[in-house]
Amino acid sequence: MLRLLANILWFLFGGFAIALLYVLGGFLLCLTIVGIPFGIQCMKLSVLGLAPFGLVIKDSNNLGRPLELGLNVLWILLGGLWIALTHLILAVVLAITIIGIPFAIQHVKLSRLSLIPFGSKVVTTPL
Repeated sequence: MLRLLANILWFLFGGFAIALLYVLGGFLLCLTIVGIPFGIQCMKLSVLGLAPFGLVIKDSNNLGRPLELGLNVLWILLGGLWIALTHLILAVVLAITIIGIPFAIQHVKLSRLSLIPFGSKVVTTPL
C-alpha cells in the first residue's frame, strides 16, 4: 500500500514527465537502425521513471562483454553522463527536505541506470 501511494505521488509530481521524455527519446532513437539499442534502453528508463518504488536494478552477468561495454561507453559519451548528472542534481535538491528523501533515493537509482543501462535490467522486489 505504501509503494502504491509513493508511486502515485511520484507520478503526480514529475514521474509522468520523466517517463514521457524517456519514451519520446526512445521513439526518436528508434527511428534509425543504429539508434534502436539506445531507444530500447530509453524505454527501460521510462519504466523505472514511471513508478520506481518497488523496482530494483539487477546487473546481468553479461556486463563485461565487449559489445555491452562498448555500447555503455558510447551511451555515456553521447548523453548518459548528462542524464545521470541531472538525476543526481534532482536527488540533492530533493534530499534537502525529509519528505523528499525517498524521492531522492529513486533519482539516485535512476542515475545509476541512466549511466550504465546496457547489461542491467529492472525487476520488481517481492513484497
